[in-house]
Formats: sequence, C-alpha cells, structure tokens
Amino acid sequence: MELRQLEYFVTVAEEANFTRAAERVRISQSGVSSQVKALEHELGAVLFDRSARTARLTEAGVEALPYAKAALDAVADLRQAVDEVRGLVRGQLTVGMVTGCEVKPLFAALAAFRREHPAIGLDLIEDHSDQLVAGVRVSTVDIALVGVAGSPPEHLESQVIVREGLVALAPAGSEIARLDRIQLAELTAHPLVTLPEGTGIRTVLDDSCLAAGLFPDVALVASAPGAVAELAARGLGLAVLSESMATAFPSLKAIPIEGLSIPALLTLVWRPRLSPAVAALLPHLRQAFGTGEQPR
Repeated sequence: MELRQLEYFVTVAEEANFTRAAERVRISQSGVSSQVKALEHELGAVLFDRSARTARLTEAGVEALPYAKAALDAVADLRQAVDEVRGLVRGQLTVGMVTGCEVKPLFAALAAFRREHPAIGLDLIEDHSDQLVAGVRVSTVDIALVGVAGSPPEHLESQVIVREGLVALAPAGSEIARLDRIQLAELTAHPLVTLPEGTGIRTVLDDSCLAAGLFPDVALVASAPGAVAELAARGLGLAVLSESMATAFPSLKAIPIEGLSIPALLTLVWRPRLSPAVAALLPHLRQAFGTGEQPR
C-alpha cells in the first residue's frame, strides 16, 4: 500500500469525481484511476461505485476513508516534526485571492516569502470568496484572502485585514453623482449592477436589504469588479462595490451607502492545522498588512 494511493483515494472521495481529482493532484485521470484500483485490489474491496457520473463511496469506502485521512495526517505530522528539528520548510502552497481584488500587500508578502523560502512552490489563484473558503475547508487552498460579510467564516482561523462599507458608483456627470451619500432605501429604488451571490459584497447588500425589508433591483450581475464598474459607466445601473475596490475607478463617483446592517470584511482565512509552509508565510502577511485584528 502506497501513500499516493491513499492520497488519490481521499481526493476522489472529496471531489466525488475522478477527473476533478486528477486535476487537483496534477496527474492524468488514468493515473488516478489505476492507483485507486490497485488500492482496491490490495484491500480486496471496491471503494467507489462508478456506475453514475459521480464517484460515490461504497460501504467499504465509507469505512476506509477516515483511516486513509488519519494515515496521511500522520505522515504530514512526521514530516513537520522532522522539518522543525532541521529548521527546514518545504512543499507547495496554494494561496487564494478574491477575484479582482489586487491587494499589493499580498503580493509584497509573497515576494518576501519566496526570497526566504525559494524551495516552496507557490500557486496564486483567483475565485469568488465562497469558493475560496470552501477550498480552504477541504485543503485544496492553503490560505486565502477573501471578502466576507459581517464576521469571518466559522471553524477556520482568520485575521481581518479591513472592515469597510459599500459604495454606489455612478457616472460623474449623472444626476445621482451629485449626492455625497445615499441611504440604502434610496439605493434600492435604482437598478443595480452587482457581483454574484456568494461574494462578500453581495452578501452584505442582500443581508442588509433583508434586515430592512427592502428588495434591491439587481439589473445585472458581473463576476469581476472591473466589469461591474464598466457596466455602471455605461449607464446600465449603479455599481455596488466596497470602498477599497472603488478607488480603482476614479472616473466614477463613489457614493457611500448608509443603512447597511453589517460591514464588508477583507479577511485572511486558513485551517487551524498549520503546515510549516503556511506557518512561515503568515508572518510575512501580517507584516505586509500592518497591524490588524488578532487572529480569531
């Protein structure tokens, strides 16, 4: 029985799909499939029902999964213990960043980290915050900078970088651009251009409207802040973004929104079980972002 067989078994179980599991571990689907079959042969039991589009665990697979995870955790603990004794940090880090949020301190932290630990591979990925948080939970992402509403995600370690409100963005020459601020109730009388559901900014808007008994007129949804701003610039609605995001679009008037029930948070999140590589990256992140709230 080989560790990679256990790793591929656990990955397929988490993804419920051989193709996605292969993409995650960066080998061919046939390679993952053959290694899982070899493990099944050694155990004398089929671990997955392959008759449907999803790879579902059989009864034997359900029983085997926690032991496979425990074995992989034990190996990780062994490597970490030896690395700590030798003063080494190695491995691969996947760092997540919310789509369209180009935060320079994050890049500075990664550059400083790479100079100090050149042997560690770095992957930087962009996605919506809910997907990044899910990735951290299932270990496909090691640490992520995400936008969330009101409070950090439960059962993860976190550090709030920024608490901020939302703004409405309007073309500079428009009637509404004369306003210095806008009440939430007044905002909902206009067509809005927003980020998708599941993003922190959209959740702040939706939850605040729900708490106030308001129904926003979401005319258009775009997946990136730049697209939201561009649509607003063309008169298709008021863009709703965070205060920090709005600074990237000086041609639009940013109007603070009043009456929001919760703040938007830009937050670092990671699993409580720290790998040596994440432990080595965190000081660089904290230094780059300066003083902030203590980890939760």
